[in-house]
Amino acid sequence: MENVHDRIRKHFNHLTNQQKLVAKFFLDEPKEVALHPAKVIGGFTKTSETTVIRLCYALEYSGYSELQNEIRKHLLSPVKRDSPLLKYHDSTEQGGQGSNLFIYNMEQDLIHIQQSIEQIDIQLMDRAVESIIRAKKIYVVGFRSSFAPAQWLYFTLNVVKGNTFLYQGQVDDANHYISEASKDCLVIAISFPRYVQETISFTQAAKEKGAKVLAISDDELSPIGVVADLLLKVTTPLPTTLKGMSTMFSVLNALISGVAYVDREKVQKRIRKYEEASHQFYPFVDQD
Repeated sequence: MENVHDRIRKHFNHLTNQQKLVAKFFLDEPKEVALHPAKVIGGFTKTSETTVIRLCYALEYSGYSELQNEIRKHLLSPVKRDSPLLKYHDSTEQGGQGSNLFIYNMEQDLIHIQQSIEQIDIQLMDRAVESIIRAKKIYVVGFRSSFAPAQWLYFTLNVVKGNTFLYQGQVDDANHYISEASKDCLVIAISFPRYVQETISFTQAAKEKGAKVLAISDDELSPIGVVADLLLKVTTPLPTTLKGMSTMFSVLNALISGVAYVDREKVQKRIRKYEEASHQFYPFVDQD
């Protein structure tokens, strides 16, 4: 079931400029939306009550009340009071001064991973896993800071599923990949700041050929987010290249684990065959 974030991302490119202002307010200030009527929201966004209501219709809600109730329900979801974020604020307010640098940075990784856990939509993860299992062919794309996780995902998906290809830009024939794209294909696009245009262009071209798009990005309204059929939002500290890899790989590992569990019989058979082929081809060194 689509939530307000999904609907805004899905319809954002088709909204008017005034509606986009209100849509961004919905995403950034959900507490204000939960507390105030449409007229007040129109004042906050310097638009109007009519714009707010028309946006709700554009997002396929019956009206502002339905959208407001959904946001209220989300905000009232229980919050773990023993969150590591709260513990960290109380115990390391000085930013790690005087502590071991390595331990401090690993604790930071744990905090950001825990933050992702608290933000994760389990139903959305289930849909992402199902889209991977159903796809007959998968293309993975990601550049700059997103290339390392894209390459790992491509390799690992080929172990557990197969028929997965990594688009590497100019060294590959994009025309061939796009010409082979169809409704049975899935593009997994990984895109974080700074966003690379080639990721967006390849994904849009494949989608126009009927491929489904699973995006992994930092924002619903990122350039790849508004193109995607499914979006896994991953919050990473900036710069992502230096500080965000642990969080990103944790989410990708959870995604692979989900595929391995849901499709476990096929995955187990494939892993056995993969291991047999590996021992026949690669000269592994056995440790005595």
